[in-house]
Amino acid sequence: MKRILILAVNLVLISIVTVQGQNQTSFVPGKVWKDNKGVHINAHGGGILFQKGIYYWYGEHKIEGDAGNYAQVGVHCYSSKDLYNWKDEGIALSVDSANSESAIAKGCIIERPKVIYNKKTRKYVMWFHLELKGKGYAAAHAAVAISSKISGPYRFLHSFRTNANRWPINVTSKDSMPVEGGDATLKNLSFLERGESGYLLRRDFKSGQMSRDMCIFQDDNNKAYLISSAEDNITLNISELSGDYTTLTGKWFRLFPGKHNEGPAMFKKDGKYYLITSGCTGWNPNAARSAVAPSIWGPWTELGNPCVGNDSNLTFHSQSTFVLPVQGKKNVFIFMGDRWTPKNAIDGGHIWLPILWKGDKPIIKWFDTWTLNLFNENSLTFERLDQ
Repeated sequence: MKRILILAVNLVLISIVTVQGQNQTSFVPGKVWKDNKGVHINAHGGGILFQKGIYYWYGEHKIEGDAGNYAQVGVHCYSSKDLYNWKDEGIALSVDSANSESAIAKGCIIERPKVIYNKKTRKYVMWFHLELKGKGYAAAHAAVAISSKISGPYRFLHSFRTNANRWPINVTSKDSMPVEGGDATLKNLSFLERGESGYLLRRDFKSGQMSRDMCIFQDDNNKAYLISSAEDNITLNISELSGDYTTLTGKWFRLFPGKHNEGPAMFKKDGKYYLITSGCTGWNPNAARSAVAPSIWGPWTELGNPCVGNDSNLTFHSQSTFVLPVQGKKNVFIFMGDRWTPKNAIDGGHIWLPILWKGDKPIIKWFDTWTLNLFNENSLTFERLDQ
């Protein structure tokens, strides 16, 4: 009887581990992905930081219903040693439930949190897109929080419009000078014409440029950059971070004006800088875009849609949020995307797919299931896989 009881207990423990999803050995894009507590991972629009052999995944914590598109809890953190199985580390940054006047008051909008580590200050620095409570998407702020501990709690520092009273390093006289008849004559132009004319750049010069969908990129030399959608989402801005990563230096670059890019995700391979972005169709998916440059300051060359195969025109029903370099494997990267479900925000799915290569162009192909064994010692070429 004692042996039977012990066996039964062991079987229960094994079943609990199985239910909680901690025996995962592959990626299954779009399916429910459970943490060590058996709960679908709640880290939307997220990014990953690797420290001391562990990956930390930060993302928007969603709740049931459309109210979940507003920040009711904050930024969630998870940790993993193998990228398949994730431990719930709790809420890294909490909204302010006590002070309705706080910039991060409960009911504000917190999107696309990204965390990097500053070796000089020994601080973990979180950047995110912030919209003030009750103001819709009018604020368009970049926001910063810091912590001495990687999983938090993070302390909110400030939020702001970027690069106020600063022209980008690639500004032209056409961008900075009002047109004959005044800028009011440009209001009825197309988005592309507004971007190319510099109308919105000039409009936001004094107040600071908008910062909505964003990512943070930390270079090999430890310099870091904010890449964010600006000018009513029609232009991307690349802004250099200060030495402590908590503000901007004022050096910035205006990228693809008027071409409507969101969801930026930057990474580096063989000395070249790559961007994967999306178009602007609200919560609905669209075709991804990609670009490459020899320097973060350009010149940038558009490479087109990196996705191939069925549903490639919808980025496999997802939107880019981050490109993850896999540690210990040279030039191996994972595309991270989100499937947004605005009517019930918590149900949003995570799309992780390997980045393949066709020459110098990144390629994203759908796999129902895959593992890190897909890669060889270097990056996997699309031609080899497609044979």
